[in-house]
Amino acid sequence: MSDSAPRQHARTPWRAVIGGSIGNLVEWFDWFVYASFATYFAGAFFPQGNETAQLLNTAGIFAVGFFMRPVGGWLLGRFADRRGRKAALTLTVTLMSASALLIAVAPTYDQVGYFGAGVLLVARLLQGLSVGGEYAASATYLTEASQPGRRGFVSSFQYVSMTMGQLIGLGLQIVLQRTMSEDALNSWGWRIPFIVGAVAAAVVFWLRRNLLETDAYAEEDTHRSSEHRGTIRELLRHRKEAALVIALTMGGTVAYYTYTTYLTKYLSNTAGLSKSTASLVSFCALFLFMLLQPVAGALSDRIGRRPLLISFGIGSMVGTVPLMTALSHTDTFGGALLLSLVALVIITGYTSINAVVKAELFPTHVRALGVALPYALANAMFGGTAEYVALWFKQSGMESGFYWYVSACAAVSLIVYLTMRETRDTMLTRGRTDDPTIASGKPQTTSV
Repeated sequence: MSDSAPRQHARTPWRAVIGGSIGNLVEWFDWFVYASFATYFAGAFFPQGNETAQLLNTAGIFAVGFFMRPVGGWLLGRFADRRGRKAALTLTVTLMSASALLIAVAPTYDQVGYFGAGVLLVARLLQGLSVGGEYAASATYLTEASQPGRRGFVSSFQYVSMTMGQLIGLGLQIVLQRTMSEDALNSWGWRIPFIVGAVAAAVVFWLRRNLLETDAYAEEDTHRSSEHRGTIRELLRHRKEAALVIALTMGGTVAYYTYTTYLTKYLSNTAGLSKSTASLVSFCALFLFMLLQPVAGALSDRIGRRPLLISFGIGSMVGTVPLMTALSHTDTFGGALLLSLVALVIITGYTSINAVVKAELFPTHVRALGVALPYALANAMFGGTAEYVALWFKQSGMESGFYWYVSACAAVSLIVYLTMRETRDTMLTRGRTDDPTIASGKPQTTSV
């Protein structure tokens, strides 16, 4: 391979960061507005009745999208390892655009009965397929396109872009809440963010077509035949690392979805805050949370990944019950914001570095699949069901049981954090990590 590609990356480091992460903005804008606008369109696709029951129906479809993520993780992770990170990043954002457009034009229950809910379900399945591949492709690209001493910092922009997507979604929701009537939002206004998402994806598609492939993948492509890349058989040779990804993700994904996608509903449906106030609390908290990600990522480059993961595990295990209990009784904007910030500071120890930790566990030829499939399985089992479990506990009159559930998941992950090896100094080399000729190879030169 010539030296021109590394020099191109070195001259335009932020192009790699923006291109590798901006798709997350659109992906998670669409993913998040489904959750945040569910209180408005739940009645459009299901018969009128109990509001919590309608939210359970939409939350169930939300969870179904997560169960498609392992399929997306397998197919698109394999695609990224065989065809390249750039090709996978372009494909995932195309799928997300299509799913957003489907939701935007889906007919209501009054128009076609449950057929509209069926369209919603298909769209969520496409979103799940797309996000299942986007996370791994983005994490792999950002990790491979950064220097060893800056991987934590660079990869943290994955959650910066993800959070920015949520902020834009929440910001749009706040604007619509203040410019449209409640009836208009329930009738047709909820479709606007999905139209915005579909259009934005087209822009990201163009941006990603101009990305450069990472040096790590390009070098791997010249040394290994395609039949050995991105296969389940190759992944099983690293089954301990795959199991580790599932275990370390368990507590983090439950906590993340509890304090982000579910928080707005919790503040309005349990604490009793107005929908507009709850949205504003989430917006302000997430904005500060976004700013924390690069700080924590850079810190991990200096002190290691494990200390941050351990701090999250302890904080989430011990702090979830008192924090959620206090949030349920808060009746002011300031109190809700302060408590939400405490929770988000705690989970920053996980979100800022979880992508790089997973990518550092696997060799290049199976890295995308190794990150994608185990992570998607963990999200399907724990992250995607978090909101549904929370609403089930609430409807059953045992809402505090959900707080203990989140704490228990964090406790399991904490055990993993305490016993896992440090990944900060892992070299992103091609081939098997236990091959001594590879372990002594030079680090990749693509840099950010």
